[in-house]
Amino acid sequence: QVQLEESGGGLVQPGGSLRLSCAASGSTFMINTMTWYRQTPGKQRELVASSRRGGSTNYADSVKGRFTISRDNAKNTVYLQMNSLKPEDTAVYYCYVLNIYGSDYWGQGTQVTVSS
Repeated sequence: QVQLEESGGGLVQPGGSLRLSCAASGSTFMINTMTWYRQTPGKQRELVASSRRGGSTNYADSVKGRFTISRDNAKNTVYLQMNSLKPEDTAVYYCYVLNIYGSDYWGQGTQVTVSS
């Protein structure tokens, strides 16, 4: 089992920055991919950025050049640095972890609101 604790959400003005964190605990040695998703009311959850243990990353087109995913494997933590935030980035952001056996885990979500 893996437990995920997210932090870093909040209210920010357009053009501002936020950094989300997701700390994993439990059976962390089996973690492979760590991913950030987001969801707004009435819409499907969408992938924002993903990081594989080997170092490869991928991003949604809508956040490329503005968001950066990184991870500290020693701390079992994944980060999402969000710059140049736009109102359309407003969503609940979820941390998602996939281990080497195909088991997956979701965080509880953290609200990000971009508004003036």
